[in-house]
Amino acid sequence: QALVAILQFLRRSNLRESEEILRREARLLGDDLGGSVATVATSSPGVAAVAAVPPGKGEARGDCGIGPSSRREPREMGSLVSSPSSKITHSGDVSAVVVEDQPDVSAVLSAYNQQGDPTLYEEYYSGLKHFIECSLDCHRAELSQLFYPLFVHMYLELVYNQHESEAKSFFERFHGDQECYYQDDLRVLSSLTKKEHMKGNETMLDFRTSKFVLRISRDSYQLLKRHLQEKQNNQIWNIVQEHLYIDIFDGMPRSKQQIDAMVGSLAGEAKREANKAKVFFGLLKEPEFDVPLDDEDEEGENEEGKPKKKKPKKDNVGSKSKKQDPNAPPQNRIPLPELKDSDKLDKVMNMKEAARRVRLGPECLPSICFYTFLNAYQGLTAVDITDDSSMIVGGFADSTVRVWSVTPKKLRSVKTAADLSLIDKESDDVLERIMDEKTASELKILYGHSGPVYGTSFSPDRNYLLSCSEDGTVRLWSLQTFTCLVGYKGHNYPVWDTQFSPYGYYFVSGGHDRVARLWATDHYQPLRIFAGHLADVTCTRFHPNSNYIATGSADRTIRLWDVLNGNCVRIFTGHKGPIHSLAFSPNGRFLATGATDGRVLLWDIGHGLMVGELKGHTDTIYALRFSRDGEILASGSMDNTVRLWDAVKAFEDLETDDFTTATGHINLPENSQDLLLGTYMTKSTPVVHLHFTRRNLLLAAGAYSSQ
Repeated sequence: QALVAILQFLRRSNLRESEEILRREARLLGDDLGGSVATVATSSPGVAAVAAVPPGKGEARGDCGIGPSSRREPREMGSLVSSPSSKITHSGDVSAVVVEDQPDVSAVLSAYNQQGDPTLYEEYYSGLKHFIECSLDCHRAELSQLFYPLFVHMYLELVYNQHESEAKSFFERFHGDQECYYQDDLRVLSSLTKKEHMKGNETMLDFRTSKFVLRISRDSYQLLKRHLQEKQNNQIWNIVQEHLYIDIFDGMPRSKQQIDAMVGSLAGEAKREANKAKVFFGLLKEPEFDVPLDDEDEEGENEEGKPKKKKPKKDNVGSKSKKQDPNAPPQNRIPLPELKDSDKLDKVMNMKEAARRVRLGPECLPSICFYTFLNAYQGLTAVDITDDSSMIVGGFADSTVRVWSVTPKKLRSVKTAADLSLIDKESDDVLERIMDEKTASELKILYGHSGPVYGTSFSPDRNYLLSCSEDGTVRLWSLQTFTCLVGYKGHNYPVWDTQFSPYGYYFVSGGHDRVARLWATDHYQPLRIFAGHLADVTCTRFHPNSNYIATGSADRTIRLWDVLNGNCVRIFTGHKGPIHSLAFSPNGRFLATGATDGRVLLWDIGHGLMVGELKGHTDTIYALRFSRDGEILASGSMDNTVRLWDAVKAFEDLETDDFTTATGHINLPENSQDLLLGTYMTKSTPVVHLHFTRRNLLLAAGAYSSQ
């Protein structure tokens, strides 16, 4: 029906050529668009193939979104083209998105018109339930995944066809059988009791338009198919055909534990195809430069001894960067900003600090320094700390952004233009002279947003600060003048998170419009729009090589996007609640994610697999950070604790053979307590941010709550 609707739309708009291409691709027979039955070639018995629009010139084709992004963005995208799966096209530097338009609600819901006998729905469902519960243990766990999507679709079908009392009794009888992690979705569902309610409800529209993905072994699938055909249970078979995508694999069925680890997202599991693309997760080669001599002398005098020899230091810098990581992207894959002299100096400082870095491990845990925001009546909503740990910023619910200096050096702004004209530009200390001593203070308050500030991020060179807010804008502030330079308007709804690229220049934002956007500081419009999540994008993170962006969402999935072409290259499912924190390991191979379910999940990016689960927190995890060498993972939560985990042990001898990758048979250790190195309680302060200094001291931050 969706296909027919699209063809009719193309015909009405006189787009004969597109109509022909789509017709050929979908192998639609005949010219009759009036009939609602379309013959679609199926890819395997019982699994309907989704017809996809063939890629046009310069279009990146990939299974980028399970379903439509159901918000219009007229201001940015010009005319929207409707297509069955969201695609991102790009040509040169300009990128546009073909996002499915708000699906024509009546067309989408009309699929529920199949009039089955409403009184038999309970019988059908309980019959299937009885069959699954009586099947062999090995099949039961896999087939039980059908309960939830079938329950939702059968209920919606009853509501749509106005069998309200039958729908109510169906819901009351079976909603208690669903897995506990679907409780929130069921609460939304229980409020839909009339046909009219369905029209405005986005969650349900998504459920209707995106196929729910189940991963089942061939044996279990054949068993189910045989049962439904013998019983001639067409109502359920139709729903399986129409609304579910069954990803069949050959091999042993998965156990209950293995399935439970992976399910729980709004649209089921990720299709295995979604995690097949190659990802360059290695790090880029560090640029080579000599450590300047005068700096070395200064260092020698400070140390009160013989000045250090320059030679070995220089070799060290060179040798580290000559080895090219085999998994790294080509150096010029995406354009990165040139290093300025100040950046080079900063890198030199970084190397010196790194030489004195403490090697962490189970025997040597970091010291933790906790910054508590006291009397934060304005409501602390976001925190960030500069890479060199010299400044800390807080975003507040009263729409202010406050920047503190955490070193004895006070924050100063640049002098006014009139005063600057009097300065001798040639003098050696010109950079000192341009700063206005009269403005020196420990705290600067930045006004400009008109709603709570939900995300903040310092640029790597510490010249700029980003903040994003409920007012739908992302603002770029100068830390030289402490004023707002730009307001980026692209999101029409609250923006939940923003982050600078590790190389500066690029930044990413994600919000309530379910889309993440990639920006460059000198462009008003976003460079890329990443569409595919089925709910708010709650957190965003750049990969250390800046070629990829991870986004966590309230649809309980994490996606990895390629900055170059906007494709979604990984979809990770397994969390049972909205994702609130993401952290890449320093070597770029692994990703840690935290959510409202209190679990930290660990992912192998190259293989697209879950490789660990850290249980221990009892509330939402808002902060995750790896130590500078990647030996320790720190997690901070609303349960007022910071926990330290042994990352080396968590990632050693992983089973990532081809079979595991192909079927998702992951074997997680029963308990993660042997990975837990320590738990540190605060008195009554939820942890909202964590940061390792260059020497591996752990800084944590949060606002004291008196409850």
